[in-house]
Amino acid sequence: MNRAHRAVEARRRWLLSTVLSTAVAGAFALPAAAQSGYPTKPIRLVVPFAAGGTTDLSARLVAEFAGRELGQTIVVDNKGGAGGSIGMEQVARATPDGYTIGMATVSTHGSNPAVYPKLGYDPIKDFAPVTNVVAIPSVFAVHPSVPAKTMQEFVALAKANPGKYTFASPGAGSLGHVNIENFMTLAKIDLLHVPYKGAGLALNDAVAGQVNAITDNLSTTLPHVKAGRLRALAVLGAQRSPQLPSVPTYAELGYKDMGEGGWFGIVAPAGTPQPVIDKLNAAIHKAMQNPDFKRKVEESGGTLMPTTPDQFKAQIQQAMARYARVAKAANIKLD
Repeated sequence: MNRAHRAVEARRRWLLSTVLSTAVAGAFALPAAAQSGYPTKPIRLVVPFAAGGTTDLSARLVAEFAGRELGQTIVVDNKGGAGGSIGMEQVARATPDGYTIGMATVSTHGSNPAVYPKLGYDPIKDFAPVTNVVAIPSVFAVHPSVPAKTMQEFVALAKANPGKYTFASPGAGSLGHVNIENFMTLAKIDLLHVPYKGAGLALNDAVAGQVNAITDNLSTTLPHVKAGRLRALAVLGAQRSPQLPSVPTYAELGYKDMGEGGWFGIVAPAGTPQPVIDKLNAAIHKAMQNPDFKRKVEESGGTLMPTTPDQFKAQIQQAMARYARVAKAANIKLD
């Protein structure tokens, strides 16, 4: 090989080496930068429901305490509507860089996929689970005018009077609606559904006796139960609530297929680098160990539910399967 050929060959090898080095650096630039520098600016936490509710309160705990661990501000952004679907769609479509995350719930990632055929996101493909955070049970309660002291007595009344007793929900297709449809199927009873435009209105009419029964989060129902304005008959949770120790869970009553209640966790858009997911997971878990975080969760009637991303994904899949079955059995479909 003469000098000219050797020069050409050297030039070719140099170019090939440069191209390969650039490609490899580009492939790993985002994760490496994310792992070493993330976060370098405020993080947006989308809450798919209005301010003041259980989802919002859980998100604000994460924002406050995990923000301290990350050394960066986490800004809560309430984007309510369509049972949480509008806010979750925004998260799904956001840039997957760790600076937009969302508060996922059993509604957004369990019941909504079952009842909304035209849902604007896929609860599995469009998200990267980070961690579950809080489990908060719901309570089935009746107005004191209903002559039933226990769930067994209520079921007997309902069977003897099909369609007579009413139950309130925050709206058609809401988690409260789907949960009671599931209970009616399992208990083989027929209640009359009265949908409202929001949980607050439904609870107000249940307390006033305009409807006979309601299922709602423990945190909002508990004050009325303690005051005697409502009578709690069952808790939808993995275990009895310390705040209502005499009220059995649905599972104890023989209705295991009701599930284990509501949860509130953090997801990121699909494609978010794994180092970012890992850093968020670690920061949130450390935040959950803070005594003030724990105390505030307990005051809301909840329990901590730290998980790995894979464990949270499995919980989402379980909720989707359960509510798909319920929606099919009750023929619940919304546009």
